[in-house]
Amino acid sequence: MRRLGKVLHLSSMTGHLIVKARTTPRIGEKVYSGDLKPIGYVFDVFGPVDAPYVAVKPLNSQLKPVKTLFLLESKGGRKRG
Repeated sequence: MRRLGKVLHLSSMTGHLIVKARTTPRIGEKVYSGDLKPIGYVFDVFGPVDAPYVAVKPLNSQLKPVKTLFLLESKGGRKRG
């Protein structure tokens, strides 16, 4: 598990969680709370390259307060097909 970053606020216009990211995730990547409960997925990455922000689309509207979000570690190389 790797730390995505700190939740700054919930956007009143879109309903997305805005996160000050420590790492740049892929769009569509699942996002989890500290106890590994799925929170949502990466909807957008924006801002400066060296200090990005991430918009996370929650899985449901009844979101419990969270301060820090996480990503699961990938298991390795690319799939070949």
